[in-house]
Amino acid sequence: MTPAMLAEATVLLAEFRAARLMLATAESCTGGLIAATLTAIAGSSDVVERGFVTYSNTAKCELLGVPDALLAMHGAVSEEVARAMALGALARSKADIALSVTGVAGPGGGSAAKPVGLVFLGCARRGREPLVARHVFAGDRAAVREASVAGAFAMARAALASSAGCLTR
Repeated sequence: MTPAMLAEATVLLAEFRAARLMLATAESCTGGLIAATLTAIAGSSDVVERGFVTYSNTAKCELLGVPDALLAMHGAVSEEVARAMALGALARSKADIALSVTGVAGPGGGSAAKPVGLVFLGCARRGREPLVARHVFAGDRAAVREASVAGAFAMARAALASSAGCLTR
């Protein structure tokens, strides 16, 4: 993780701390990098409630309750699955806000419909409408994963600021 990522994590943690809110993560293509970046900061345990690394479809179903039918219909890299992951993390934690990420980090695994760099970021906040943002990030695997972390942090900050949901469109 870069110094910029750590600086952003420090700011995000302070904002969550000031709001007295807890955060959970549900990660696929980032493999826990969102949670790892947050927990690299001392004192993060008063904000980070838990993290789920659900790289496989089986893990998404077992740990987050993502329906098999949803995965079969839309694929793991989809808006629908990102939403279900965020809602599942919220339901299976004591967090106030949950972030999710699913995508194709590369260098392989992409297709014409779902190219390398395609990432869906989800955000669910108790009592509010969950939202998902679609991104196509450029660069190698590390760049896609780092951009996903930055995007997730931006969604979390928007969720703190918005009374309507997790992200203003």
